[in-house]
Order: sequence, then structure tokens, then C-alpha cells
Amino acid sequence: MFDTWRLLGPMMGLIGPERAHDLALRALETGVAGRRSSRERPGLATTLFGLDFPNPLGLAAGFDKNARVTAQMLAAGFGFVEAGTVTPRPQAGNPRPRIFRLPADRAVINRLGFNNEGMDQVAERLEARRPEAGIVGINIGMNRDSADAAGDYRDAFFRLAPLADYVVINVSSPNTPGLRDLQAVRQLARLLESLQGVRPEAPDVALLLKLAPDLASEDAGDAARVAADHGVAGLVVSNTTISRPAGLRHRHAGEAGGLSGSPLFDLSTSMVRTLHRAGNGALPIIGTGGIMSAQDAYLKIRAGASLIQIYTALVWHGLAVVGSILDGLEEHLAADGLGSLAEAVGADS
Repeated sequence: MFDTWRLLGPMMGLIGPERAHDLALRALETGVAGRRSSRERPGLATTLFGLDFPNPLGLAAGFDKNARVTAQMLAAGFGFVEAGTVTPRPQAGNPRPRIFRLPADRAVINRLGFNNEGMDQVAERLEARRPEAGIVGINIGMNRDSADAAGDYRDAFFRLAPLADYVVINVSSPNTPGLRDLQAVRQLARLLESLQGVRPEAPDVALLLKLAPDLASEDAGDAARVAADHGVAGLVVSNTTISRPAGLRHRHAGEAGGLSGSPLFDLSTSMVRTLHRAGNGALPIIGTGGIMSAQDAYLKIRAGASLIQIYTALVWHGLAVVGSILDGLEEHLAADGLGSLAEAVGADS
């Protein structure tokens, strides 16, 4: 099928980032963006959380907040797709403008604030999906005006977990007031304990925890230990950062919100390495943050990530980056004389 994603790409830079994102979703929904073949890559296949991933490259939460194009992104070559973040009730998010491109830095700043259609609308789409199309995870959060954060996570898990292959508890977005406080040991323990009552609704669905890259190493380690003690199967490392690394050049660098893209790579990869070492690989890690190339992906894996995710790379490189990263990973494994992805996980740690 004719692929017009390459034609859309140059025009996207002339359109506001949020409008461009919506156009991309519509193009994918209607099939205008085309379909790419996804060949088998035995050396990149891995089994984790009881799931057979055809390759380790996933679509990070944030691109497809409402599960509109999960099948299309799987068809584009992703090994898995994570939809969300989804809250119990629909919410509009923060005022616009709330997304800022930083081209010179290959980065994006967003302060979207969990804008989404709510769990019931997303559940309808998940109910209609074909499980054989591939692995779909769901990322859940609390409503901004909620007086009961734990209740929001329980409600979202109860509604969505039976329809997903795994669920991610997002307590690390910087754009919902008070959300990151839930990473503190006591609050995190209470939150995870509150979920035990609804876990029987989807006992075989892996529960993961997404952490912020701005946590001190000790605090991140404490959060990981609390997670493991409460049955969490893995970590997503990391969310966007509120820090601003030295050297950012774009005029939007001072905008409030979470920074993603290349400037996040070192910070998030360091956190992957720290948590992998601290846990001796006991809690598998999905590494995300700043991956723009196969080299970045391979370094993240060698730091300790069993799976990886991208989002901002699509902003600058389009869907072509999927095949490029997967081809490159195969080349890196061959160059290092490794027969499988699992052999590379944590090799530098």
C-alpha cells in the first residue's frame, strides 16, 4: 500500500505539534499512512511477563492515549503497544499550548495533563481489538480533580485490566499535581495494597510501575523494592524529566512540563542501569527515554532493559525509525557474537 507517512512528515513541522499528532492518528486510523510488513526476527524475540514478544521495541504510552491505533502500530512493526495514560473519567488536560518541539535538541516538552476520553471509551476499543494482532498494554492514572487517588487506580484497573495484556501504574507524570508524591514508599505501598482487592479481576495480567527519572537513586531503589513486595512484575523506566540538562538550545527549553527525547537518554539510561544492578535483574525493566536510534536502543538494553519503548523518535523520524532500530539491533547482536536479545540484557551492568 502507498505509504504517505513520508509525505506527511515534512508538513508536520509546519503545523502545531498537537494538531500534527491528531492528523497522524487520523491518517493511521484511515489507513492513509499505509501498512508496513513486519518480518520475523527470531534473535529479537523474548518472553516476559508470560507474554511472547516478537521483538523488544514497543510504542510508549502517550502517542495513542485512547487506544485508537493499536492494531495499526503493531502492523507497523512494533513488538508491543502501550495505550494511555487513561483515567477513570474523561478529562481535557491542561490549557493549550501544552506541547513544544525543540528541533535543535531533538526533544519535546509536554504538559498535557492526562488528556484522554476516559476508561469506558477506551474499554470499548479494547473490547473490539483482535488479540492475535499483538500485545497491547494499558497505562492508567488518576483524574486531576480526584479526592481518592487509590480509588481511581482501582477503578481503572478493574475496568481495563481484563482487556489488556499488561497494565502500567503511572505515578510519575510531572503534569498532574501531586501524582509524583505517590512514588514515596508509604504512599506507594498504600496504593499497591489497595489494588490487591481488584487483582482477582485479571490475575494473570502483569502489573508494572512507571517511575520518574528525577528520583534519587536511593528513592528509586526503595520504590522498586516496595513494588516487588506487592507483586509488581516489572518497571517502566522512565517517564519524562522536569530537569533541563545543560546545553539545550531551543527557545522553548524553559517551558514547564516533562522533557523527552535525546536530552533524556543519559538520565533515563543511568536509572535503568542503577535499578538493574540493585535488583540483580529480578524486576524486568522496560527502558524508555531518549531512544532515537538502534545504537541508543542497544545501549539501553545493555544497561539492563529487557524491552524498550519509543515515542519522541516518531516525531523526528516517522515510522521508518521502527524498522531502522530493529535492523540495527540485529546487527549489534551479530557484531557482539550474541544469539539472542536476552544475552545482551544488562551486559554493561
